[in-house]
Amino acid sequence: MTSQSSHAQAADGAMISMAGVEKWYGDFKALTDINLSVRTGEKIVLCGPSGSGKSTLIRCINHLEAYQKGEIRVDGILLGDRAKTIDAIRREVGMVFQHFNLFPHMTVLDNCMLAPMRSLRASKAEAEATARRLLARVKILEQAEKYPAQLSGGQQQRVAIARALCMQPKIMLFDEPTSALDPEMVKEVLDTMIGLAEEGITMICVTHEMGFARQVADRVIFMASGAIVEEAPPAEFFTAPRHERTRQFLGEILRKH
Repeated sequence: MTSQSSHAQAADGAMISMAGVEKWYGDFKALTDINLSVRTGEKIVLCGPSGSGKSTLIRCINHLEAYQKGEIRVDGILLGDRAKTIDAIRREVGMVFQHFNLFPHMTVLDNCMLAPMRSLRASKAEAEATARRLLARVKILEQAEKYPAQLSGGQQQRVAIARALCMQPKIMLFDEPTSALDPEMVKEVLDTMIGLAEEGITMICVTHEMGFARQVADRVIFMASGAIVEEAPPAEFFTAPRHERTRQFLGEILRKH
């Protein structure tokens, strides 16, 4: 993909563009020829068996994982190895992990204020106002002065979402955000994510929550063995999957639920 065509794609509304991306861990090939374009405001759900490359794919988008071949552009910026470029992209990309990653020695409010003050040079007053507004948005403002250990898993994950939003990202990446939660806590996190989706933020979510995929996704992408096997709108993906591996995966998910 040429630089000119990638910028044209960004101008046409592609917030994320991956072209021929490949990733190795030593001799193990984790991603094979990944080609993916995500439009501004589009909601993508990535699903597939464990070890299929889903988390690796989204971690490449903000260079938490380096890739060895191909191109990734985020909002028209070519992701390379230069620290300045990586920092610029990370300011536009919020990420929520499976295990919260909150600082245990800091209050909920301080967790949310830290990055804007350090990375965006926000004043303490600005950072606190933004943090309180976003904690209210995820319905957890009343916990602002508590420490992470005083919260449930679902509450901690909502704090993690608010913390990511405090950086005012254009894109949100979710890496199995409900898989570490007790079943009764899953709904509160999914409801928060549904609210974000309705507000139009560009979103890629790695999840096995197929009800969420049906409700929110513009496209569902199935991965296996490090490659994209199938992608389709939810109605088509769930009712008429084209590939046998997709049908097997959906059958296993339905049996578990």
